[in-house]
Amino acid sequence: MAADRCKVPRAFWQAVAHLKIAPSALLRQARLPATLHLHEQGQVTTAQFFALWKALEELRPEPGLGLRLVQSVDTAVHPPSSLAAFYARDYRDGLLRIARFKRLCSPEQLQVEEAKGECIVTAEWPYASEPEPSISTDVTFASLVELGRRGTGQHVTPKRVELMRPRPSSDVYQTYFDCPVGFGAARNRLILKAEDLDRPFPGHNQELLEILTPALASALGELQARSSIKEQVKVVLKRSLASGRPELSDVARDLGVSDRTLQRRITQEGTSFRALLAEARLELGRQFLSDPTAEIDEVACLLGYQDASSFYRAFRYWEGVTPSRWRELNGSKIH
Repeated sequence: MAADRCKVPRAFWQAVAHLKIAPSALLRQARLPATLHLHEQGQVTTAQFFALWKALEELRPEPGLGLRLVQSVDTAVHPPSSLAAFYARDYRDGLLRIARFKRLCSPEQLQVEEAKGECIVTAEWPYASEPEPSISTDVTFASLVELGRRGTGQHVTPKRVELMRPRPSSDVYQTYFDCPVGFGAARNRLILKAEDLDRPFPGHNQELLEILTPALASALGELQARSSIKEQVKVVLKRSLASGRPELSDVARDLGVSDRTLQRRITQEGTSFRALLAEARLELGRQFLSDPTAEIDEVACLLGYQDASSFYRAFRYWEGVTPSRWRELNGSKIH
């Protein structure tokens, strides 16, 4: 699927060099093209990106490697989405900038939710067929903590960190995050203190943001240039379904238009938001069902349904058969 593409940031290769690992050795370990790091515009799928992280874990099997990588990378080599965040108004503004442009430029989605004095950050990879490598989670969470620390100039600490992996023998995570860290959790979560989000960034530079923002929006511009509003909406919906049923306002925000403008353009193309949501679910449902190892309950969850029976009813309405029967009928095409 075209949306399952992202660039490997220059910061990644700088971090690899800091570890004194040759890019060619890493790529060989990951079974990827040996010249991938030489192509500025080269893109990888989620599976290939995960392969890079796993190869790094295999070549340097040490707890907290991802934390060390983030600390070693100079802010100046971050991609525009991260770089702009360091010039944001405050910590909240910085977090939301990163979350928004990750959605536009990569298959990764950051969910940032504030409730009851906490800000919970989770990462989703809608196109992943396996769990995110631990080192990738560490890099994401540490990057967001570093954003707070470097942006505010203060030692910002999370309220707590929850990680799915078993507890390591090292206390490197408690040392870096400087807060309670739980292991064996149901999912990976970075929980920040809501009051920290209002901390201002002394380096806030509105003029620089106005220069960087067009570059950040280039991915959106490319999307708009190559597809109709219907296709744009479906791309955003497919990236958002796993975290629940997205609303029109959520999609409008991701596409950088007002709710009214998006509604008008959808109507002009002879469809409705509800119809596009159904199309996105059907197309993504077919893709997930094409993986014979995917449980149907799991597919229902990934499509944003609260229970499998709702998915069964919808799928039968679309295709005239149950998901299980569709999989049987299309088995030869899948393989």
